[in-house]
Amino acid sequence: MPPPTLPPSSPDDPAEPSMGREMDDEDLVEELLVTVNSARAFAEFRRTQRKECANLLRWLQLVLPLLEELRDAAPRLTDDAYRRLALLGRALAAARRLLRSCHDGSKIYLALESETVLAKFRDVYEKMHSALDGMPYAELAISDEVKEQVELMNAQLTRCKKRTDTQDMELSMDLMVILQNKEEERNADRAILERLAKKLELQTLAELRAETMAIKKLINDRNNNGGGQHAVEDSTRQMVDLLNRFKEIAGVDEKDVLGGDVSMPKSLDKCPSLMIPNDFLCPITLGIMTDPVIVASGQTYERRSIQKWLDSGERTCPKSRQPLAHLSLAPNYALKNLILQWCDKHMVELQKREPEPAAETEEHKEDIPSLVEGMSSIHPDVQRKAVKKIRRLSKECPENRTLIADNGGIPALIGLLAGPDKKVQENTVTSLLNLSIDDKNKVLIARGGGIPLVIEILQNGTPEAQENSAATLFSLSMLDENKAAIGSLGGLAPLVELLRSSGTARGKKDAATAIFNLVLSPQNKARATQAGIVPALLKVMDDKGLGMVDEALSIFLLLSSHATCRAEIGTTAFVEKLVRLIKDGNSTPKNKECALSVLLELGTNNRALLVHGLRFGLHEDLSKIAKNGTSRAQRKANLLIQLARKL
Repeated sequence: MPPPTLPPSSPDDPAEPSMGREMDDEDLVEELLVTVNSARAFAEFRRTQRKECANLLRWLQLVLPLLEELRDAAPRLTDDAYRRLALLGRALAAARRLLRSCHDGSKIYLALESETVLAKFRDVYEKMHSALDGMPYAELAISDEVKEQVELMNAQLTRCKKRTDTQDMELSMDLMVILQNKEEERNADRAILERLAKKLELQTLAELRAETMAIKKLINDRNNNGGGQHAVEDSTRQMVDLLNRFKEIAGVDEKDVLGGDVSMPKSLDKCPSLMIPNDFLCPITLGIMTDPVIVASGQTYERRSIQKWLDSGERTCPKSRQPLAHLSLAPNYALKNLILQWCDKHMVELQKREPEPAAETEEHKEDIPSLVEGMSSIHPDVQRKAVKKIRRLSKECPENRTLIADNGGIPALIGLLAGPDKKVQENTVTSLLNLSIDDKNKVLIARGGGIPLVIEILQNGTPEAQENSAATLFSLSMLDENKAAIGSLGGLAPLVELLRSSGTARGKKDAATAIFNLVLSPQNKARATQAGIVPALLKVMDDKGLGMVDEALSIFLLLSSHATCRAEIGTTAFVEKLVRLIKDGNSTPKNKECALSVLLELGTNNRALLVHGLRFGLHEDLSKIAKNGTSRAQRKANLLIQLARKL
């Protein structure tokens, strides 16, 4: 049933309806009840918005008694009461749309556009508050108990409208790092991808398929609504890129998201209306199988796709999630013949695949125990050759990393870290970086005493060893227990030193990413400040060639939430630097967004700093950004404008 019918306007138009009544009083109340109950039917929500969804559902539950009493009493509605309830209908319809989006919309979109989504929640709260504020309860014959309940809820809505968002900074930084480094292949970046996939719950085949469909629907909706602006195109490409990378690390071979069926052979483009039997399609790639094989669960897959799944370390059936009793693949000749007959009948040419390169997996399995033994040899040449091969093997595939760890490779590598050979140190710390992709290996490296030795190489190793040590500390710090350990063992000082050194941009980015991850832990904020992070970040911001303004400001934003750190950051000179970034026409939208976030945090805690910033004619720039900036920048600009008005 549709939401309450209102005078002509956009569904989200905040303007009040005219006095014309387009339905009976009873019908209006009944449709409000239907809207609330249909909105409450959504129970499971995307992880990034669960808290807001839970709050909104709770408030919808509190509105229900008001509407039920209205239905039972059926009073004659005055014009004012009708207008208030019509406004409430707008708010409830908007709430239902928002809850539906957070229930079955794209998880990647909700993460990338979290500020936009949060702004929509605030807009719904504003609509509900406007409708309920001044509701003529005496005319509606509402009980005192329900009236008190609704008025209490309305007070909560008022506070919620004014609440400053607490962003998931770890998620935000991970997204920024991955989107900036999409052309680079580094195991540290893969570790971030795996963390993102876990946080967004995009790891299983079913989750990735549902996300593919959600993104396709979003793209179609944007196209139908006249999309095509540059910002929308960038956002779409970012979503597709992330989805494809999540599929890659999960061993799912699907890439075609922007149009058509996923991984459909080109030969079928000429006959889109052709109905392909579902049994002919691989459950992983959704393409017609050319070499179907049966796994231990009895399910059939395309050989190449299931082999890739197994090579990634998975030991379950992708479709049923049942553990596989064995990893043998049996050719499904009967199905292959049916597919060939069907293709011949419908003149469909099967997609030809290039032959796979010769596998060396078995040879590697036999090599790994002897290589681990070689790393403990008393002969330096044997050590050098062994650790060099371990570095290469640990990068190639998850199975190798598991075999190296299972054969005692981590203690052997940690034993080499303290050796005098700089090249051995370099290969050793890089091997540990590769192995640390797996969470269980992060624990083994930390418990085996690897952290202080990695910190030592970060201080005294070769330039490449220092960079990879920083990346290793970042990877290890994904576990909260390791964040505390790295901070207490003195890991922040050498990271800060690498950040302000004359080293490579890659090394500085690794250091900044590791520092960001570490200062997510409150006790590390003060340690970073004591290590000189503030002047180091200011130097990074001034070096335009580095292109690391966003990273520096993201760390400043985390530090500014800590009173001791804020005292050092919160200077008029720093505020002026933020103002210049906001006003500079050459600053990127992301630069302005990050600068606004830091200024808002500082200004909220120290009004004098905001007053100082406003002296430089910032009002006009804030107004422009509030209209044309990124979604997050618009929200921060509006909050700053509101704060400035109070001053």
